Amino acid sequence: MDWSCLRRIVTDDRNGRSRVLIDGQAAKLVAIDETGLAEIWQAALGKELLADKDVLADQNLKLEPPADALKVRWFTVAPEPPGADRKAMEEAAAGAFAAIGATHARVDTTRHPMMHKTETLDVIVCVKGSVDLLLDDGEAKSLKPGDVVIQRATNHAWVNRGAETALLVAVLVHASRT
Repeated sequence: MDWSCLRRIVTDDRNGRSRVLIDGQAAKLVAIDETGLAEIWQAALGKELLADKDVLADQNLKLEPPADALKVRWFTVAPEPPGADRKAMEEAAAGAFAAIGATHARVDTTRHPMMHKTETLDVIVCVKGSVDLLLDDGEAKSLKPGDVVIQRATNHAWVNRGAETALLVAVLVHASRT
């Protein structure tokens, strides 16, 4: 995956005049081979929603947005090799979630090592490739470009059974059932 080809453009309103605030690459990136995620934008909900500061530049990369905030990111899912070694996949998943401060999100990995649950409402759009959305009970197969998933704080994993790395865009809004 060539992450440099993904461009983020963030606009701003200064003294009643629209302008480009940011035109460039992701604020943060974590990637191993073809799999990774790149942060586009994060903002607090409420009065700070339209603040003109790129808060991601000053933060460690985290899977979830903070309370009362939203996060926008690109993420990729590389093809899963047929007959992949479960132990190796488990070690890779544990390392990946630790790298983004999300070991707590791995609540039940019985079905797949990448299963995780976040306290977020996610809007995910498939941009390129194809992925399956695994859930505890069932799955949505063969999501393709243009398909949209509303993922509502449920345990899930993305699995690519195709030949091409899938690219998705996600908007995560902090949400808690409690």
